[in-house]
Amino acid sequence: MSVDIQRAGAQRPGGPPPGEPRHARVWWQRPNIVTGLIGATGGYFFGHWLGNALGSGYQQVATSDQNNLAIVLGYVFLLVGWLAGLGVFNDLLRQMIGRTLPHEEEEAEARSGLARYFAYTLDHKVVGIQYLVGMIIYFCTAGLFAMAIRAELLSPTYHIFSSSTYLEIVGEHGTMMMMLMSSAITGPFGNYLVPLMIGSKRVAFPRIEALSFWLTPVAFLVLLSSLLIGGFPFGWTGYAPLSIQATEGADSYAFAFGLMGISIILAGFNLIVTIICYRAPGMRWSRLPIFVWAVLTTSFLMVLAAPVLVGGMYMLLTDRTVQTAFFSDQLGGSPYLYENVFWFFGHPEVYILALPGFGVVSELLPVFCRKPLFAYKVSAAGMLGVGVLSFFVWQHHLFVSGINPDMRPLFMLTTELISVPTGFIFLVALGTLWQAKIRFTVPMLFCFAFFFNFLIGGVTGVFQSDVPADTTVHGSFFVMAHFHYTIMGGLIFAFMGACYYWLPKMMGIKLDQTLGKIQFWTMFIFFNSTFLPLFAVGMAGQPRRVFEYARNLETLNDWVSISSFCLGGSILIFVINFVYSTVIVRIREEGNPWRSRGLEWQVPSPPPHENFRHIPVVLSGPYEYGVKGAPPVADLNPPAGVLARAYASAEAGMEA
Repeated sequence: MSVDIQRAGAQRPGGPPPGEPRHARVWWQRPNIVTGLIGATGGYFFGHWLGNALGSGYQQVATSDQNNLAIVLGYVFLLVGWLAGLGVFNDLLRQMIGRTLPHEEEEAEARSGLARYFAYTLDHKVVGIQYLVGMIIYFCTAGLFAMAIRAELLSPTYHIFSSSTYLEIVGEHGTMMMMLMSSAITGPFGNYLVPLMIGSKRVAFPRIEALSFWLTPVAFLVLLSSLLIGGFPFGWTGYAPLSIQATEGADSYAFAFGLMGISIILAGFNLIVTIICYRAPGMRWSRLPIFVWAVLTTSFLMVLAAPVLVGGMYMLLTDRTVQTAFFSDQLGGSPYLYENVFWFFGHPEVYILALPGFGVVSELLPVFCRKPLFAYKVSAAGMLGVGVLSFFVWQHHLFVSGINPDMRPLFMLTTELISVPTGFIFLVALGTLWQAKIRFTVPMLFCFAFFFNFLIGGVTGVFQSDVPADTTVHGSFFVMAHFHYTIMGGLIFAFMGACYYWLPKMMGIKLDQTLGKIQFWTMFIFFNSTFLPLFAVGMAGQPRRVFEYARNLETLNDWVSISSFCLGGSILIFVINFVYSTVIVRIREEGNPWRSRGLEWQVPSPPPHENFRHIPVVLSGPYEYGVKGAPPVADLNPPAGVLARAYASAEAGMEA
């Protein structure tokens, strides 16, 4: 199947015949972010008016119910107006009236320079850059909320914010990090690099890929808008019945979270089809880069887990707007249903965040160790094992919620078992490092930090899987410290390493390495200085989501707050480095600075529009460093006869 699709992709039907001129669209046929904002504004006001008109016809329990319906419909039509203004529906409408679609090269010519990054585009490389900038903005915004939280906790008695405002800030920070950062690596690096890594000229569904990104700015703005209508006091988990009883800000939470769920479903589906069906001839499963294995596993988690989240958010919205009773025990529903629905998504979500980080560091280790990846198949199996087991552990989040005690041993066992495939990945890393000629570049430093931080997060996670220990520390800062070591200590450090490693490929620009080392050491030191003491704070009994605490814990909290401000400064160094290197001085890097064998590094930097001039024929795996007689990774300009034989061999293999 992949062979037929690659052949069809190589022919590129749909454009004008060779030699005929292509006509670019006039300006009003090239919508962009400005027309999207205009459409979103008009859509929101229309939806809000419609919601009030419909609400006035109901016998509502309270006036706020009408407002909830108006707000939700406002968000729905805001989304429709945003997508229409971006031109998402243009090709569909053009087909409905019988007109031909524009050729992709015509689209590329019509949008050049910076304009293409502010528009709905079908180039997976542009979408990857859009994701990258978007994720940096979302992460920095969530980080500002974290700074506000730690500023409030400098004193147990003197308060900067009221209790309700503090809870709103906590909810915004947690939801933004868990919701928007779920695509921190698969968004920019998965969409940009996976087609290059597997020898494809494009992704399977370019329109779905572009749509998956342009849903995220709406989710971001809708989530922020909750601060204008009362916020939400229940943190990022949205437990019922509090989320049903909360003010209108809870509508923003549910709509934004559900919208992000749709985004990651679309992104995961597109990447799965691309990896399975668009591999170049010779790109067997045993030659697939380990980063692609991580993206594939993560994409399956996205497609299988996120629909449960979307359904839960939909049920929550209907409980709040049209008086259904899914989660209200007073009307026959059950808050436990919400907990099970949410955490059936919520725990695979942890690995949606962590697995791409494993893929990044496993991809970088052979490059900077100059030796093959140790036990490649074991690493791939470990990622698949983590993905499968992640669906069997969700109820350890409910150990203290009154679930059937007979269920606890089963979920304690499955939670502890997931450390086995995770251990496989660690052992592969240690085997790769053994007797290696390590180059301590900036990306490699972030790889070392990833394993150090994730190890602490994994060891402390064993306490969460054990019922007696979990009942002691549940809801405390111990859990919060463990979670940040697992997610921020893993995901964000891997994200930074990926930026320093792949930005020369993605943008043809190399980040300043001196600033990179300064950022690494400050970030690594102050990250551990921030979150390591919180294990002690949690064991001393300080609960999460409170802004008053025992006075004897003030010294530790002050230490953590000051360290967190310094940690924020290290992230600012990265932003400065990114802007300085990409906008001000533009340090060009058009070659292969890391001497990598990866297929993505065998084409110019940044890659041409169609990635490869001809569909390559893959000749060997990407990690044959130091192997005598190893062939080149691929033939990028195969003669017609060689390509035909490769197709015939691939077809014979599939038939067998």
